[in-house]
Amino acid sequence: MTDTTETYLAVQAVSPGKLEFTRKPMQSPAPGQVRIKIEACGVCHSDAATVEGVFPISWPRVPGHEVVGKIESLGEGVEGWSIGQRVGVGFLAGSCGHCSECRSGHLVSCRNQEFTGVHHDGGYAEWMVAKASGLMSVPDDLTDVEAAPLLCAGLTTFSALRNSGAKAGDVVAVIGIGGLGHLAVQYARGMGFEVVAIGRGPAVGELATKLGAHHYIDSAAESVADALQRLGGADLVLATASGGKGVSDSIKGLKARGKTIVLGATAEPIELASGDLFFKERSVEGALTGDPATGDTTLRFSSLFGISAMIEEFPLERAVEAYDKMMHGKPRFRVVLTMGS
Repeated sequence: MTDTTETYLAVQAVSPGKLEFTRKPMQSPAPGQVRIKIEACGVCHSDAATVEGVFPISWPRVPGHEVVGKIESLGEGVEGWSIGQRVGVGFLAGSCGHCSECRSGHLVSCRNQEFTGVHHDGGYAEWMVAKASGLMSVPDDLTDVEAAPLLCAGLTTFSALRNSGAKAGDVVAVIGIGGLGHLAVQYARGMGFEVVAIGRGPAVGELATKLGAHHYIDSAAESVADALQRLGGADLVLATASGGKGVSDSIKGLKARGKTIVLGATAEPIELASGDLFFKERSVEGALTGDPATGDTTLRFSSLFGISAMIEEFPLERAVEAYDKMMHGKPRFRVVLTMGS
């Protein structure tokens, strides 16, 4: 059902690489949905899958999957959420609850999961409708801007670390101190790991130390595997940068039964020698993001431990500029759109 009495400002992709401003008619939430007044939305590199047409897209489409706002209207059958409540919407738009993956408790792998800003309009807008099963609760002591990047970059790294099996005191290395990695270092420190940051150049090392890393390895100056083994080997490597060779190089730096978790998307293949795996029972796995309950925990943990992204803000009216800056790797490290009053 459409409320034709009002419209709202949105930024939509209309063809590969082209964003334009538009005014869209207000939508009433369908059963199981809520309507949200958006206050902030992160500009994530994954938005390029929508804007550049990497995913199959029905044009036009509003990108954005790090959305923070307040519930303004509840659709029929929605329980557990209330008008005025602050909520977040991430990349996963809400599980179906009835497929085999959902019934097994693997909500992230729901077979009927849709992606925010891909299958339906996302957060580069003043308003949106969202499935209630995908909502996350935003703590009062996090601002809208602070919370936005935690719904994707934060949730992805926090969930991977939390579910990795690593224990307090274990050596955990983070490859890439960028949009994901600078949060991963903070989470790893807060979880009680011995944190190793891996990047390129001394300036990155200075930042990593400020973020909480106990050690820094400059991959441009020394072998990552050798440096990790001098520390006794890593129990876990979290690969947040998108480079297959970097992941391959990290394997020999793992302890026996150590694990590398891949978060960064890349077309570059990860080449592994089988002997580097089975002689020491090492493993490599991937992680996508986290379910809504883990999102709630990510936000609470961030609030409790003072973990935050480094953010550059842009008003919605400068969304095209903000997207361009993100795509050219210029922000340090996250870009967030704000919607005004």
